Amino acid sequence: MASEMTEKFKNGLFQAVVDKCEGCDRVVSLEHGKYCDTYVNPAAKWRLGLCNFATHAKPEVAVATVRINPLKAAKRAAKRK
Repeated sequence: MASEMTEKFKNGLFQAVVDKCEGCDRVVSLEHGKYCDTYVNPAAKWRLGLCNFATHAKPEVAVATVRINPLKAAKRAAKRK
């Protein structure tokens, strides 16, 4: 089982992880480098932002507060009745 895993990374298909991957649970450390067990090219996953496979980084959700004009809200409520 372990030899099959090392052969998967030795054949040159899988590329080494980038700095942003440090701390992820999917990183496999071998004697000849660190590789992502899930994705072949980890640098491509980080190119456009956050890697969707990253277990150590969570996306930031920005909540925008909208200011409502109370006069307009009252007029809209009166119009509905």
